[in-house]
Amino acid sequence: RFCLPLVLASLPAMATGEEIAPALQDSWGDFWLFRFFVNAAGYASIVVPGFLLIQYFKRRNYLETGRSICFPVIKSCVFGSEVKSAHQDDGSLPLRAEPTESSTARQVFKLLFCAAGLQASYLTWGVLQERVMTRTYGATETDPGEKFKDSQFLVFMNRILAFTVAGLYCALTKQPRHGAPMYKYSFASLSNILSSWCQYEALKYISFPTQVLAKASKVIPVMMMGKLVSRKSYEYWEYLTAALISVGVSMFLLSSGPNRTVSTVTTFSGIVLLAGYIIFDSFTSNWQDALFTYKMSPVQMMFGVNVFSCLFTVGSLLEQGALLESLRFMARHSEFTAHAVLLSVCSACGQLFIFYTINQFGAAVFTIIMTLRQAFAILLSCLIYGHTVTVVGGLGIAVVFVALFLRVYARSRMKKRSKKLPPGETPVQKV
Repeated sequence: RFCLPLVLASLPAMATGEEIAPALQDSWGDFWLFRFFVNAAGYASIVVPGFLLIQYFKRRNYLETGRSICFPVIKSCVFGSEVKSAHQDDGSLPLRAEPTESSTARQVFKLLFCAAGLQASYLTWGVLQERVMTRTYGATETDPGEKFKDSQFLVFMNRILAFTVAGLYCALTKQPRHGAPMYKYSFASLSNILSSWCQYEALKYISFPTQVLAKASKVIPVMMMGKLVSRKSYEYWEYLTAALISVGVSMFLLSSGPNRTVSTVTTFSGIVLLAGYIIFDSFTSNWQDALFTYKMSPVQMMFGVNVFSCLFTVGSLLEQGALLESLRFMARHSEFTAHAVLLSVCSACGQLFIFYTINQFGAAVFTIIMTLRQAFAILLSCLIYGHTVTVVGGLGIAVVFVALFLRVYARSRMKKRSKKLPPGETPVQKV
């Protein structure tokens, strides 16, 4: 039964004609495809019983017949307490705060605070992510050290802190009455876990700049998922900028130079993992967008998704015995402990900065800040970890970011135009 995963896991190395990296060939269980199937089996051991329970309560018409002590919990998890809103504008998302009676200096300070918070959180997160997944710990003159291999444990660390922060925020602030069935968060949670896992694993095979550009290109699958999941339609300029992004990413990936190091070689495994990240992440954003048709705040969404993320990851880690192994690695290497904790703190704080920035200044300003962050992340990674970028690759990066800024500009123009539309006319939905 282990032959098929082993053969499939060896395909990436055969397809590229490269030898498997020494850090990845300790045992056949270290192949990323095998670990993916093992993790998926762990999630299935929770999802399948949960699905059967949900179907049982629905067939039994539990809302009419159930009156046990668990009735409120089952009702909230399976049925919810409110019907969907007809439109998202009916209060499902908090309105952006208008800067009335606020001085220009105060608004500038808020904008700088948001920009600094987002840049510090996600630039630090990116540097630490590459450090944890590509470098060894405990290296000495006689000992080469060891790498941390379990990406799922890092996902668990990020989610447990985000769950705690979101829970405290919901408890201390006034939130809309929650109406969505809790089980619906599990779909976004599962795809979010898998996308994060693919993101961490991909760094074992590709460089961080390549990963950043691949994230920028996820506009294309997001649009495809939007058509399939949400039945959205798009403007011509959205297809144009998506095509420019594809051209820029292709220029970067296909560029090669004589001094290019092994760490920057894009392998077949890295491409597959990046494709997995983009597909899963595209589904997550579109499913969350559909969930916002219920009346909820972004922090409630963050809490609900992370509840299931913690449940899935800790269950899978315990079933594999990987939780104790990762904790022992933390005990052996205090530097890794500091990196893992700081990684989780940056992830949780970054999500809060996202909500605050969008609430104060809108999505356009937030997108510009995060686009600049991607450019800074590539520059920082090249400076710290010595990645080389050729002239053609640099032109590809420039094309990608020009397309991103054009996208932001065109979207802001469309929003201004939509405000002038007569009543009854609705603008085309955007990604």
